[in-house]
Amino acid sequence: MSHAFLPSAVAIARRVRRGEAGPLAAARQSLAAIERGEADLRAWSHVMPAEALDALDPAAIAGGVLAGVPVGIKDVIDVAGMPTGHGAPALAAGTQAFDACAVGMLRAAGAIPIGKTVTAEFAFRTPGPTRNPHAPSHTPGGSSSGSAAAVAAGMVPVALGTQTGGSMIRPAAFCGVVGFKPSFGRVFRDGMKLTCESLDTIGWYANGVEDAQAVAQALLDEPDADDRADRTPTIAVQLGNPRAELSAEGRAEIARIQAVLGAHGVRCVSVEAERETARLLRAHDVIMHYEFARSLAPVVERRADAVSAALRQAVVEGLAIGAGQYREMRALQAELRHGWRRLYDGADAVLTPSTPGPAPRGLAHTGDASFNKIWSVLGWPCLHLPTAFNPAGLPLGMQLVGDWESDRALLALGRKLHHLLIQQGE
Repeated sequence: MSHAFLPSAVAIARRVRRGEAGPLAAARQSLAAIERGEADLRAWSHVMPAEALDALDPAAIAGGVLAGVPVGIKDVIDVAGMPTGHGAPALAAGTQAFDACAVGMLRAAGAIPIGKTVTAEFAFRTPGPTRNPHAPSHTPGGSSSGSAAAVAAGMVPVALGTQTGGSMIRPAAFCGVVGFKPSFGRVFRDGMKLTCESLDTIGWYANGVEDAQAVAQALLDEPDADDRADRTPTIAVQLGNPRAELSAEGRAEIARIQAVLGAHGVRCVSVEAERETARLLRAHDVIMHYEFARSLAPVVERRADAVSAALRQAVVEGLAIGAGQYREMRALQAELRHGWRRLYDGADAVLTPSTPGPAPRGLAHTGDASFNKIWSVLGWPCLHLPTAFNPAGLPLGMQLVGDWESDRALLALGRKLHHLLIQQGE
């Protein structure tokens, strides 16, 4: 697939604020890029018509941190004037009257929601039609497949996604873009279809950490402070997972990353957390299925014919989980959420795989989320950084995880480390 990249979100906004480009110029470029590439990529469930741009007020766009930046919105999040289909084609998708809160905040920062991106059915397992921009016969990941692929293909510089298990970080890894999942609860979820009340988190994709930081300025009510710039960070390296084996390619890339960081004075310390990982994976299974089943049971009861067999089975399994077991797992979640000091005392972040390896071949499955689920249960912020390509042209990378509500600090550290890794690869 050919990729015709727009400028970065930061560059677009800077040019608009300086009067060097019109507020709608990048949006028109975005629509043209989608028109050229969508037949092959299939990343969009709805795209705004070009004439709709004429109805926008340029003055309302021109001043914000995301001035004139076109963005994609995962199709479980409402955008005024666009349908929300939840990746379930058999269910009628009505046009929404209002933006979701996060979309409204992006607009207030000058961004232009350009369309809705493909999601797996109700952000679960059954994939949509999106292809991987680097290898169309390989999965782009899920459930935020359309958002990650659209950014990777250069159709938009930024797109919103969501994560319940690994739905932000896994597509970022497979499509080779920066993916950021904030701390649980940091981004308002009003206007988003919630399927798991205790796990669902809105995040975003970009082609660089600087762009991800710009979105954070719009969506995270937190000072953009970097208290780590003047000291050498310590990174805890956690590779073990009882449900997934890191591939030889993945292990070699993590080792290369450690060597590069070590050569720049970064202290990398191996950490074993097998017991905690196993407990958290179990907690994710219980919490996710319990909440998902109760959220989607009304849909299955009324329109079982309109949803997949996998979704129906997940509802059956979730409804069989008792409230006592669910409360026990929620208690474990609360206990470990604030356990950074006990597990990673002295570390500024955890370096861990995003996926077992590069995007697997095939489009019927979205890949293994085992390296993501424990962080989703903890609610800690996660940042995927693309770092290399394998000989077949598939992206490789790593995941950085930060302590609860250390979102801006994690982004600042990630930007610093990513610069070292990219510099090394040039």
